[in-house]
Amino acid sequence: MNFVTLILQGSPIVQLVLLILLFFSVFSWAIIFFKRNSLKAATEQSKKFMTVFRKSKNLSEVNEASKKYRGSPQASLFRAAYKELAYLTKSNPNPTLTSENMETINRALIKASNREVAKMEKMMNFLATTGSVTPFIGLFGTVWGIMDAFMQISEAQSTALNAVAPGIAEALIATAAGLFAAIPAVIAYNHFLQRIKELVAEMEDFSIEFLNITERLYGI
Repeated sequence: MNFVTLILQGSPIVQLVLLILLFFSVFSWAIIFFKRNSLKAATEQSKKFMTVFRKSKNLSEVNEASKKYRGSPQASLFRAAYKELAYLTKSNPNPTLTSENMETINRALIKASNREVAKMEKMMNFLATTGSVTPFIGLFGTVWGIMDAFMQISEAQSTALNAVAPGIAEALIATAAGLFAAIPAVIAYNHFLQRIKELVAEMEDFSIEFLNITERLYGI
């Protein structure tokens, strides 16, 4: 008997468990590929934006260039801070920002940073849930399958191995399926979480750098 036959001839409960595990596995793999691509794009575009930011001496030019890097968290932070800076300085041709003005710009950076972090963490909860829940769902299917196998033994009044082997094998498939869904999700979750922490640190460094440049430009 092969796996397909075991599943097709299995109990409805175990089949339902396997369908649930299949859903978790397919959806978590879709998230893994999506997060991999989005975080990779964020990293690459941030490097390009920071090159432009550090080479340019005109913030308005950087603002125009930042529009090309929509996937960069630092570019998003810059646009938010530059918008606030432009609002504070538009009525004065030779502006000098106060400490209150700088705090306003800092709040704009924090708000934009929180928005970017929320975007990067989107759907991470599903990976965490898959990693923690699917082994237990698979274990439930295994326990149910073994119970069903023992009931078949009682009905058949036979303890021969060939009488119980299909039921036990079907039950163990549920455990294997649960681990198959959980292991990639846990590995991906930990990897992406570390990458997000690195991007958050980079955003914090950029915020400090932007505030320092603003202080130099406007004579704080």
